[in-house]
Amino acid sequence: MDRFNLRQDTWTRRDLLASASLAALGALQAGPPRQAIAAESKPPTATADACIVLWMAGGMAHTETFDPKRYTPFRKGLPAGDVLSTFPSIPTAVDGMRFSKGLEKTAAVMDRGTLIRTAVAGDLGKILHSRHQYHWHTGYEPPLTVAAPHLGAWISQALGPRNPALPAFIDIGQRYEGNGEAEELKAFQTAGFLGSEHGPFRVPDPQQATRAVKPPPGMSLARLRRRYRAYRKLVERSPLARDANDFQRQSLLNSLENSFRLLNSPAAAAFELQQEPQKSFDTYNTGPFGQGCLLARRLVEAGARFVEVSTEYVPFLGFDTHDNGHTRLRTMKKLIDAPVAQLVLDLEQRGLLDRTLVVLASEFSRDMIMEGKPEKRVPDQVKQPPVIDELKFYGMHRHFTGAGSVLLFGGGARKGFAYGRTADERPCTTIVNPVSITDLHATILTAMGISPRHNVEVEQRPFFATKDGHGKAIAEVLGSGAA
Repeated sequence: MDRFNLRQDTWTRRDLLASASLAALGALQAGPPRQAIAAESKPPTATADACIVLWMAGGMAHTETFDPKRYTPFRKGLPAGDVLSTFPSIPTAVDGMRFSKGLEKTAAVMDRGTLIRTAVAGDLGKILHSRHQYHWHTGYEPPLTVAAPHLGAWISQALGPRNPALPAFIDIGQRYEGNGEAEELKAFQTAGFLGSEHGPFRVPDPQQATRAVKPPPGMSLARLRRRYRAYRKLVERSPLARDANDFQRQSLLNSLENSFRLLNSPAAAAFELQQEPQKSFDTYNTGPFGQGCLLARRLVEAGARFVEVSTEYVPFLGFDTHDNGHTRLRTMKKLIDAPVAQLVLDLEQRGLLDRTLVVLASEFSRDMIMEGKPEKRVPDQVKQPPVIDELKFYGMHRHFTGAGSVLLFGGGARKGFAYGRTADERPCTTIVNPVSITDLHATILTAMGISPRHNVEVEQRPFFATKDGHGKAIAEVLGSGAA
């Protein structure tokens, strides 16, 4: 922190960009990462071969989704402090576990998975989506002197691809064009110092997934091959490449080679959603996120290692409910409920669920009154009148970091299990078994057979896959799969 002379409570998006830019430049100059210290005498036994992260971008309110509280219907003159949930609760396939109305299909498959009720976001000062998303995906709080790798990049580096023709890390559904926070998103969607070959193969729009694995319209494969060779030479001879160290230059060339190999591989057919039977396609087709879930299933079938599917973060849209919280959550549930449940059922039907860990998560939760958490209040960013006279003020608008919901299916996660407990009255914060991002990452890595102390040497010191190597897998969540 001293290097940038920045206080947490004055942190801005510009600071994040400055930090990320300096870290990226540092990655180009740093020596090749190499194993720093022995992670474990014996790595954990893998219970999963593949991982799918379903990213609820924008801040998904736990009391409106997977951890409902007392329901208060809308009426004019309603005191805002009386509202804990704006949807009634519904039963799930697990006795005693209830979800919020609108998630009936996901509720019906919870006998295949675990609900973590007590995911606690980091204390990062003034709450910014970009900063909290960076923290969730990398496990580290900016600013850093190096570019921290995405969780998917660590898995790629530690395990490599399952299918040599498929990138080990595939990112679906987050577009940059027209997004006012595109540069902030790019800061964590990277392999950082691990090298470009472990970075994400991006499919910004799953509806156009085929374009990612085919030459542009009107271009033959032979012509594309010539362009590829010319581009390789350009990369090899460019000033940036000459300034970079041999490792980073070779990693970039490897990533180019991997992408071109995919174009020539039968595995590219996994990206062609038009090949999916119509009935199956229609079940998933709630929009780009639903099609992204279908694409993730097809990619895992084809041998993908790590896939992230995002509802897409766009400021003030989707789960970023700064107004009309109830109305927008009703829409978001329609977009996610059927695809999430169908993904679980399809993986199970194909015999893949036991070895595929599916994780549904968000950067933080929301509340109508509380900003931050009870013991760590931060300045309010959304106006909330004490008395509700308009529907747009009915719903969870403020950023809440004291509790949040995470779902885990397959890959060694316990079935029909709920972990942790939150308060039944405001503030609906964690009261039993808090789960930090560090320990959540440790749980995911352990399921994949990777030690939470997996590390490489950067800037002459070890850099760990979980923050400072301190991550502890949640044994109760993994059951017998915990190391």
